[in-house]
Formats: sequence, C-alpha cells, structure tokens
Amino acid sequence: MSHVPACLNATEEDIQLLLSAKAHLGAQNADSHMLPYVHKRRDDGVHLINPVKTWEKLVLAARIIAAIEDPHDICVISSRQYGQRAVLKFGVHTGTQAIAGRFTPGNFTNYITRQFKEPRLIIVTDTRADEQAIREASYVNIPVIAFCNTDSSLKHVDVAIPINNSGKHAIGLGYWLLAREVLRLRGTLSRDEAWDVMVDMFFFRDTEEVKKDLEGAGEKPEEGSNWEAAEGGAAAAALANAAAGGNWDPAAAEGDWGNEGAAPAADWAAEGATNSGWGA
Repeated sequence: MSHVPACLNATEEDIQLLLSAKAHLGAQNADSHMLPYVHKRRDDGVHLINPVKTWEKLVLAARIIAAIEDPHDICVISSRQYGQRAVLKFGVHTGTQAIAGRFTPGNFTNYITRQFKEPRLIIVTDTRADEQAIREASYVNIPVIAFCNTDSSLKHVDVAIPINNSGKHAIGLGYWLLAREVLRLRGTLSRDEAWDVMVDMFFFRDTEEVKKDLEGAGEKPEEGSNWEAAEGGAAAAALANAAAGGNWDPAAAEGDWGNEGAAPAADWAAEGATNSGWGA
C-alpha cells in the first residue's frame, strides 16, 4: 500500500496468520464484483483470495471505525453462529454495540421497538445471513462494512473485506485484526508492543468441546455418583448402628406409623361431627 504510511503495511506475521486461519480460501463460485480480490482458482474449483487485499480492506475499515467519535454509534452484527463470539469480543474491546444472534426486524427502521437503534455504521459478518440488517441500513442511509466471501453479494455494501466468512478461525482472526488495528489508530495500543488479548478468545467454541475439555481436566465431577455414594454411606451407617445396639424393633416402628396415620382420621371424624350443626 504505497498510498498509506509504511506503518499500516502488512507484516509477514499478519500474512502468515491469515494463511494459517485459512482466511484466503474462498468458495467455488465467485461474484463478478469479488473478482478483483481473487488471486487465482485452484484445480478443484476453489477461488483463492489475495491476503494482501484482505489486509488493505481491514486497514480501510479500521480507519473508518476510528474516525467515529462515539464507538457506541457502531453496531457489529452476526447472525451466524461462528461469528457471534467474535462480535461480542469485538464490542467489549472497542466499545461498540454487538448484536449476536437473530436480528430483529425493525431495529433500524421502527422506533417503537424496544431495541431500536440509530447507528452511524454497521459491520456484518455475512451478507446472506445478515441481509435483513443490510436492507434496513440501506433504508436509513447507514454505511455498511461486510466480511465477504468470493460468492457474496455486494448489494448495499460500502466496504467489502474479502475473507473466508465460512470458517470460525477466519472470522475470529478477521475481527481480532480489525479490533487491534482500531485500537492502534486510536492510540490505545502501541504498534511496538503485542496485544495481550489472544486471538483464541475470538474463536467460536462448541459446547460439546467445552464439556470434553472440562471432563478431561477433571473440574466438573459427576453429581449423580456423589449423591449415590452419600446415600449408600448413610444407609450403611444406619445398618451398622442398628446391628451394634440391637434396639431397633420393626413391630414398634410399624405401630408408631399406624398410630400416626390413625390420629388424623379421628380428627376428621370429630370435625365432621362439629360441622353437623350446619345442616340443622
């Protein structure tokens, strides 16, 4: 990027991160507007995205985000499951609003709704999954920054970031690089020091994987086995005490239960006798 300062150029480490996260792998189909970002097409039909173009668009998007005075006027949206954790982390570190999950229709157009917002800029993860948000933004003239694959539509998109928005690692890395660049442009983070936030925090994690990790670490023992062990220990202790003392009498116990059950019956009979005056 000769038209920008040298500090904004991509480093070898940044390019390696994009390649290791498979952010350069596109789809087998390519939109005509995404062809300038395609490096070449493999023999199996998969289009390869130029990682240098991806970095240039990330820097451009970060400059736009940093130019907005109030970060709360920016909405980061992801209806895809792979990008929900990334947008939440991006919102925490940059101060923007995050909408993870289903986008409620009317968020940008119907002021009666509870979740009505008037952002100055929105960032979406997928132009297909977040099509409702893009359409409403076009109604009220809100600029749109979108993560776009080679087959993504650029309708109503102002800044397209070419990246593999189908992989969880590529989406997480994209938002991590974007958040880091925004903090650098704001002056919060120096370019000479590494960001202490790990990129893994932006990756989507399946609940089954989390459970397996907890079970492997032994942090969450099974509750059923503890309850059964406690119940069995209590029963064994009661039997041992009865055997040692020899005072437990089954007949006496049965008599007590019988007497306990007979008392309420007598009370009910007496109550019926006292209430007989109502009929008279």
